[in-house]
Amino acid sequence: MANKEDKFKKVIAHAKEYGYVFQSSEIYDGLSAVYDYGQNGVELKKNIRDYWWKAMVQMHDNIVGIDAAIFMHPTTWKASGHVDAFNDPLIDNKDSKKRYRADVLVEDYVGKLDAKIEKEVKKAAKRFEDAFDKDQFLSTNPRVLQYKEKGDAILKRLGRSLENEDLADVKALIEELEIACPLSGSKNWTDVKQFNLMFGTKLGASAEHATDLYLRPETAQGIFVNFLNVQKTGRMKIPFGIAQTGKAFRNEIVARQFIFRMREFEQMEMQFFIKPGTQQEWYKYWKEHRLKWHLSLGLGEDNYRFHDHEKLAHYADAAADIEFRFPFGFKELEGIHSRTDFDLAQHEEYSGKKLQYFDHEENRSYVPYVLETSIGLDRMFLAVFSNSLQEEVLEDGTTRDVLKLPAVLAPTKAAILPLVRKDEGLVKMSKDIVNDLKWDFSVAYDEKDAVGRRYRRQDAAGTPFCITVDGESLENNTVTIRYRDTMEQKRIAIDEIKAVVKEEVDVKNWLMKM
Repeated sequence: MANKEDKFKKVIAHAKEYGYVFQSSEIYDGLSAVYDYGQNGVELKKNIRDYWWKAMVQMHDNIVGIDAAIFMHPTTWKASGHVDAFNDPLIDNKDSKKRYRADVLVEDYVGKLDAKIEKEVKKAAKRFEDAFDKDQFLSTNPRVLQYKEKGDAILKRLGRSLENEDLADVKALIEELEIACPLSGSKNWTDVKQFNLMFGTKLGASAEHATDLYLRPETAQGIFVNFLNVQKTGRMKIPFGIAQTGKAFRNEIVARQFIFRMREFEQMEMQFFIKPGTQQEWYKYWKEHRLKWHLSLGLGEDNYRFHDHEKLAHYADAAADIEFRFPFGFKELEGIHSRTDFDLAQHEEYSGKKLQYFDHEENRSYVPYVLETSIGLDRMFLAVFSNSLQEEVLEDGTTRDVLKLPAVLAPTKAAILPLVRKDEGLVKMSKDIVNDLKWDFSVAYDEKDAVGRRYRRQDAAGTPFCITVDGESLENNTVTIRYRDTMEQKRIAIDEIKAVVKEEVDVKNWLMKM
């Protein structure tokens, strides 16, 4: 556990040191669970967003994008169910006075059972070496099966209790599992209570005539209320999708784990409108398709798993999460939900407007069903960043911190380094290369310190290539290109730089892996 905590602390420190993520309003001691993205962070975030957008919108003929407003008519949130049912179950520890999400306390307990399973797998893999069959071990080992059975039973009970709003049983479960306050070790708990997560605000010039509004807690509703606008103006035929990225806001009482759970965050969502009765087929398709997108980034297949929901929202007929192995364990990264016709039917009822699709093939109108894919951009950022940060021991016994970001997402694709900064010829040639490359890639110029230190700095910042200009460059127009991940160095012609970098960072070459 200490190892995981140390790793996570290192991730947070590295994110700040290299201009990725800062605490918001830090000079005023910050604001809890609110963060700013620095000069490198904003580029990584943009690149992740673009990678999603290209895969989701650009590569699909039947998916288009919108950008809906953050403010929406207040009835929107009544229709969607957020006013009445957008709650978290909270529990206070009487001794530490700390407040926790009751469901997260239970899920963390199950996470410890998962960690025990992993420990058993590692021990067995070490014992049996090449003869080890992981799948067989997971399905036959009595201890593993016992842990899994216990975890499944706990989550099933939790899901049932939350669905029935039986908060007394949630508390009873916490007490039966003897879950202690992580801060104080105390097991002295209050009752579980529900807390609405929406931020309220006002619209209007004077207090007495102001309208009560909410900051949107999700981006999906902006898509649903624009269903007809997009369908008609885009002459869209079912099945079709509407995608959106944008900010959402939740008054998280128990915000934690850096940018994993924030009060202001960004979502990347796509709502896919389908014919009723086809939802299972599309649910299966989008589960497989979205996992392929994640795997295309090369973060390791073992770091992903599906978690099928035991507790379904009353309107859903299937739901699953793609979970990622964060430094603090497997947690939700993306949700795939079969939402039936709930959303459009609710807005149709509350607005009094018909939100239907006329199917020319069947010669009838119907309210489409919806298949949703929803991913947190900040969580995706954390998944990529934490997985990429590695400490390597080199052949000479020294270590290096290297941020092995997928090259397609890296904020800076190449750094141009003149070997000697006082040599005007080398500096001029380096700057000429920068000015040529920056039309196609985000590049940096770095002349300070010895070249070895500059390599290490760029490794830690996540730059895939360092291009060194030296005396030989002036003679024959060649440079040394160094690869971040392998530290391999090659001599190439200046005219070849663009092609070499493009091969590694081109979105097409990455998305073709799907």
